[in-house]
Amino acid sequence: MPAFLAAARSTDARIEEIRTGFEDYRYRAPYKFGGKEVDRVTLLNVHCRLRSKAGKAAEGFAAMPLGNVWSFPAPNIPYDTTLAAMKSLALKIERVTRGFQEYAHPLDINRALEPEYLKAAAETSREMRLAQPIPKLCTLVTASPVDAALHDAFGRLHGRNSFTACGRDFVRYDLSHYLNGEFRGAYLDQYISPKAAPRIRMYHSVGASDSLTAADVKKPAGDGLPETLEDWIPYNGVTAIKIKLNGNDLAWDVDRVAAIDRVTIQAQAKRGFRDWIYSLDFNERCPNVEYLLEFERQLKGKASSAFERVQYIEQPTARDLAANRQNTMFEAAKLRPVVIDESLTGLDALLLAREMGYTGAALKACKGQSQTLLLAAATQKYKMFRCVQDLTCPGAALVHSVGIAAHVPGAAALEANAREYVPAANRGWEKRYPGIFDVRDGYMATTGLDGPGLCTDL
Repeated sequence: MPAFLAAARSTDARIEEIRTGFEDYRYRAPYKFGGKEVDRVTLLNVHCRLRSKAGKAAEGFAAMPLGNVWSFPAPNIPYDTTLAAMKSLALKIERVTRGFQEYAHPLDINRALEPEYLKAAAETSREMRLAQPIPKLCTLVTASPVDAALHDAFGRLHGRNSFTACGRDFVRYDLSHYLNGEFRGAYLDQYISPKAAPRIRMYHSVGASDSLTAADVKKPAGDGLPETLEDWIPYNGVTAIKIKLNGNDLAWDVDRVAAIDRVTIQAQAKRGFRDWIYSLDFNERCPNVEYLLEFERQLKGKASSAFERVQYIEQPTARDLAANRQNTMFEAAKLRPVVIDESLTGLDALLLAREMGYTGAALKACKGQSQTLLLAAATQKYKMFRCVQDLTCPGAALVHSVGIAAHVPGAAALEANAREYVPAANRGWEKRYPGIFDVRDGYMATTGLDGPGLCTDL
């Protein structure tokens, strides 16, 4: 392991225990995005204990879905195999993390261990003889609850909210150590709000196969929850709708947005509500930027009211930016912010995206608390549009996501899908955080998120 060069802080802590476990849930209805349907989720739960030099100890907890369909897209590898690879990697990451015995801040632990996590991913790929190696994004997702649990325990150890325990009073280095020379002399407490915003606008997702009206329902879930967009809107007081598109069928994509707009106009009129917005997510399926520009042109012609309500457009083309440098977003971004998501695996990717015309970034708990905080700082310095999205995160993972949205200045909105597709994994959390898990006005209330750690305990 690399040795630290800066002077240790009295607040530093050492990992005393870490343990992982898995939890499986079925979706109440499938969620289609990126051309695939997901109907189940495996959560990776992580418990850890940190101890200070003075002998004080605290425990932390975090969880994250192992979103293999999104983070490890491999048409030639079955779902069960990519999931098994993530599970195997999770156990290796647990072992690697347990072996780190220096006193440090979670930011520094993550910086020291990320290269080891990537080596563990390569080792897993070889052991399982995978037809495609585990991508970096998949490794970040697998490691993310470990990183979050460390931040949670560190905050609790010091009786501080984790978002306020990452500034110059706790961290050995300034941001130039983690980012680049442009951040010399700066610390995270300059970019992270010490107090959570009181409420965050919630994005409701409409998957590519989701029913819009009762006439579309082919196989009712019959569990008492809404089954259509027209029913979800009044149920949660929806004010923001994320639309999943195919990206390889222009007519379908334009018609889908127009249809959603028609249903939404009618449902919102019944509520007397006028100020709703959309985001459009192609999940990197557009063949090129010309597809996106033509989509925008046709949408303005067919449903101008829908286009006017678009807040941002998410990752339209392939995630490997370096291999697709021709897909610049300068023209598209003149109309609406174009946000990097799947491609965003570190500062290098963010800088490349900026060079290619992307004007925004999606921050996600599933890429790690440490990276998310650092990229939140970078997006602010570079004056980029910011939104927070989840990975159909239930329970503790959703609380973590809401915390990020509430503490990152200028975060436009938060995607929250688990209540639609896997509400069973939210059971018990409604009483702990009713403002997050029982939304009625389209906004998530953050009451209780300024407590110790990440507030991810039930």
